[in-house]
Amino acid sequence: MALPRCGTGDGKSRAAGARRASPARRRRRTAQHGGRWYKRHLTYRVVNWPSYLPQHEVRLAVRAAFELWSNVSSLVFWEARDGPADIRLTFFHGDHNDGLNNAFDGPGGALAHAFFPRRGEAHFDSAERWSLHSGKGRNLFIVVAHEVGHTLGLEHSPVKSALMSPYYKKLSKDFVLSWDDILAIQNLYGKPSKGLAIQLPGKVFTHFQDWNTDFYDRDRQQRSLSTYYCHSFFDAITADGDHNLYIFKGSHYWVVSASGNASDPRPLQPRWPGLPAGIDACAWSQLSGKFYFFKGGRCWCYAGSKLEAGFPRKCSALGLPRHPDTALYFQQLRRLVLFKGPKYFVVSEEPLGVEPYYPRSLRDWAGLPPGTAGAVPHRHGSVYFFRDDQYWEFDQAKLQVVATGKWATQLAWMGCWDANSEQVLF
Repeated sequence: MALPRCGTGDGKSRAAGARRASPARRRRRTAQHGGRWYKRHLTYRVVNWPSYLPQHEVRLAVRAAFELWSNVSSLVFWEARDGPADIRLTFFHGDHNDGLNNAFDGPGGALAHAFFPRRGEAHFDSAERWSLHSGKGRNLFIVVAHEVGHTLGLEHSPVKSALMSPYYKKLSKDFVLSWDDILAIQNLYGKPSKGLAIQLPGKVFTHFQDWNTDFYDRDRQQRSLSTYYCHSFFDAITADGDHNLYIFKGSHYWVVSASGNASDPRPLQPRWPGLPAGIDACAWSQLSGKFYFFKGGRCWCYAGSKLEAGFPRKCSALGLPRHPDTALYFQQLRRLVLFKGPKYFVVSEEPLGVEPYYPRSLRDWAGLPPGTAGAVPHRHGSVYFFRDDQYWEFDQAKLQVVATGKWATQLAWMGCWDANSEQVLF
């Protein structure tokens, strides 16, 4: 029972596949045609995850699984932190109302199964030993990527090296997707809208705690990066005293001038030596003129490109939250503000630490949702918060959200809008 595989479900459940252990290779059972989505922008949501895996690493692995498919097709995916989503990923134990044939049976049996469009669900056995590393347990990234393929309408492939083969595929130096996987997804949704299909070897995905979320710096000549952040996720955003935006993703950042012109992507290291890729949050202080960065359980402070003495420092020693969602310098308080889930922390700079009586409830910021990815004060007086493709405009006088919308297509100063042609750049 050492050879895990993904077998097909029955027609009643329309399960695209359930990964199962098998004593030997068996004849591939052909799935019914999976259909397709009739739109190119899809949302997904990680409903829950194994308690022994860090949430942020699971989310990185899931994001990577979706980007495998968006890299080689015209699809674009956005993560929904709450509420409805086109594709939902959920961990279950045992029988979970999918029919007895789809009941999970603990370690060593069925790992996962998924449903074709447009049900949009993938289920994973919570009793399995899941891992985000190359050598221990069942690699969650690989299984998610396979099941996502089913939720997009892909059937099993007869090619042994294909990700969509019925048999569990281990990470190696080879590409995760085979030519058969790429042809199958492009047959349903077409080729990437910009540039060529981008592939990365499996070894890139072996350790998600060190994972660089920016795939695309390896293939500059294959795809333009000048507006990549406009149709993807970004990690953090802040603005300096000249109203220049700094938008961070993976190991690169963009500078968008006050006129709305975006730079090419620039590497983090020359500007902020020692700063890791994939930061959680960033804020530029109007009080000190310094950049504050946060990732995991540590924080960094730079004056210009010079790391301040004593940094990086542990968040726990300062009373700061680990993995903050958003950092902001709030002029009315003349303090930094960190947002984490349903709470926010007001933070002094000298010395760096949480002010008394904090954290407080996010309800103080009326209308602001939890889990934002960044915030910037605008020169017109409002503070703009961002999450996925959405923005929320917060009125500092009324202390409430007064508008919301799609930032890439509605906020010209984000660098995604061509003022001359009055068209979006992507």
